[in-house]
Amino acid sequence: MTLIRIAALCAAMVWAMPAAAQDAPPKREALRVCQDPNNLPFSNTSAQGIENRIAEVFGKALGLPVTYYSFPQRMNFIRNTLRYKLPGQDFPCDIVMGVPSGFDQVSVTKPYYRSTYAIVFAQGKGMDQVRSGQDFLQLDRAMLSKLRIGLYDRSPASDWLSKHGLVDSGVPYPMMSADPKQYPGEIIERDLAAGKIDAAIVWGPIAGYFAKRVTSPALTVVPLRSEPGVKFDYEMAMGVRYGEREWKQQVEGLLESRKAEIGAILKEFGVPIVDESYAAQKP
Repeated sequence: MTLIRIAALCAAMVWAMPAAAQDAPPKREALRVCQDPNNLPFSNTSAQGIENRIAEVFGKALGLPVTYYSFPQRMNFIRNTLRYKLPGQDFPCDIVMGVPSGFDQVSVTKPYYRSTYAIVFAQGKGMDQVRSGQDFLQLDRAMLSKLRIGLYDRSPASDWLSKHGLVDSGVPYPMMSADPKQYPGEIIERDLAAGKIDAAIVWGPIAGYFAKRVTSPALTVVPLRSEPGVKFDYEMAMGVRYGEREWKQQVEGLLESRKAEIGAILKEFGVPIVDESYAAQKP
């Protein structure tokens, strides 16, 4: 008998068992969160990120302490956190606090915010009138051609610059680094602030958070709308293991009952919140 058939047979046997005979979910003694240890504005080992703050809200609502299992969010993050289990041991964590809606490596909750990529630039550099992506593209072409625009490789920013003939202005940064000290906001906090680049296009929460942290020069954050061929906006949700339906429903209940507190945290961190109008319109 093939492994597939054995699995199907076992599943059928479980569903055929009386409800009382099925294993009940273990009682939770903590809210165990899978996190990246150095990924502000989302998470870090000092619990200073957006996701840390929301986890504390959840822990308080559940009457549970919050614990973290940390692993760098590079390759195989889910396999090494949410799915990681040694023989005879329990999983080290039970929830990922931020995943894109539709992410198929986890069972995804309903979304709790939508954000978009944004362009960040220093005030007083000839771009103060820019309030949208279209405003930016309508700047004098000679000026645009001289700008150094930082972006992470393989991001929507690359597609956008290519679509609008600005590839030569792009300054690519590696999306994944083997250096555990590297964090996504360096492009703003280090290089944009120092004038090594003139603008940066990054995911909205990163843009909003690090633009607030830089006090000199003053930085402007302009959310970008998706357009045909370039998707900038994404809904964000939470992720649990497949098969843990009751836990997923409990998390979704918390997302609803604690919506105001979550919204206040997102606002505090400067996250650009957008609605469905930021999705690409059909040509």
